[in-house]
Amino acid sequence: MAANRPRESRVKTLLILGGTGDLSHRLLLPGLARLIARGRAPGLVVVGSGSRDWTQQDWMLRITDSFSTEYDAAGRQARRELDAAVQRSSYRRLDLNTPGSLAAGIEGLELPLAVYFALPPKLTISTVDTLRPGDLPPDTQLVLEKPFGTDQVSARELNRVLESLVPEEDIFRVDHFLGMTTVMNIVGMRFSNRLLEPIWNALHIEKMEIVFDEQLALEGRAKYYDASGALEDMIQSHLLHIMAFMAIGPPASLGERDLRDLVAATLRAASVPGEFHRSTRRARYTAGVIDGREVQAYSDSPGVDPARNTETLAEIEIAINNDRWAGVPFILRSGKAQARTRKEAVVTFRKVNHLPDGFSGSTAAPSRLRISFNPAFLELELNVNGPADIFRLDRSRLTAQLHTSQLSAYGEVLEAVIEGNRLLSVRGDIAEECWRIVDPVLSAWRAQAIPMDTYAAGTQGPSGWDTSRSTL
Repeated sequence: MAANRPRESRVKTLLILGGTGDLSHRLLLPGLARLIARGRAPGLVVVGSGSRDWTQQDWMLRITDSFSTEYDAAGRQARRELDAAVQRSSYRRLDLNTPGSLAAGIEGLELPLAVYFALPPKLTISTVDTLRPGDLPPDTQLVLEKPFGTDQVSARELNRVLESLVPEEDIFRVDHFLGMTTVMNIVGMRFSNRLLEPIWNALHIEKMEIVFDEQLALEGRAKYYDASGALEDMIQSHLLHIMAFMAIGPPASLGERDLRDLVAATLRAASVPGEFHRSTRRARYTAGVIDGREVQAYSDSPGVDPARNTETLAEIEIAINNDRWAGVPFILRSGKAQARTRKEAVVTFRKVNHLPDGFSGSTAAPSRLRISFNPAFLELELNVNGPADIFRLDRSRLTAQLHTSQLSAYGEVLEAVIEGNRLLSVRGDIAEECWRIVDPVLSAWRAQAIPMDTYAAGTQGPSGWDTSRSTL
């Protein structure tokens, strides 16, 4: 693990651009509170910023409110840590549309510094454009939320601008779905078990599915979600990364370069088969009921422009064109307003070549391995004899709990930022590859080449979809 040791100089100051916004209030600051309460961000100075004319007292009330859940659960020492962090914190009003404003706002802050862009994508890009080489102190980290651009061309241009300001090693592109727990649970399971690695290939695996279905509907996120949709919001970033970690070859170490080089190579080999009417499908939810709660149709939700034709359920098939995975479909799916929440990777193995005559049924069902991300557990489905009839094959499930982090997803990301651990950062070339994979699909969908199906909120998708390729 030597390659993953923190840098000698930890981040001393975290400047949150958009500190008055919803992302900071709901996710960043609560994640940071848990990190601080556990003594894993000693001495960190948190500086909030925004365009609002807030006083120091206004900011103290905001950060205290965001820390409240952790305060309620904290012991005496943890409360002292949280109190100290609140007292160290401060607020700076910044007009990010004014060139030089961010550079001036950084002056006087204790170094090393991390600047977290908790901003809408367009404002992040315009803010970066106002910076010039030399505006930032040495070793400053720039921390950016996805999406990283809007397509491969814009991602490449954003990377060019960022790298003119700081080295790639000081750019942290956040994918909160890629917490340390998620990554290590996959890597540990895959490469520490001899019975898995020899069969982790196209000879023995029929297909893989990476699924993130949730019961949540739009929930007031129209401003962001209606401009992106399920494919851009989830599959383009989060699920492609999970797929890559499921498909990489054995790394030499757990160092960030070894792992991220393998992720990049896997994504370079990946593409969506060209017949998009066969390899992709999309849908949008209509009015329905989820757990007894009435949900209005997506197109009727406040802030939604029906003319955008935004999908709330997307499914695409990926082919990884290398020796290990040739011919194996990787099915990536994400949907909102579903009948049940499902966040997992499912590996379906090929059926046995020959089942001896005499067993009930002509063939045995394929073995399956499920890796659940929330809650974190592993389940292996096997065929076993009995118990009532020795000649009948029944399904049995072996389960094991996986590691669950004490931190939230954003807490894990912030810890990596503070320690300078780049394993959880999306490298620039990887961000570009993710866009390359989905760009042709997005173009086809925008041209209405693929029909928009519908499903009632609270169901698992359109009734007319062929589910033969899915384990739903």
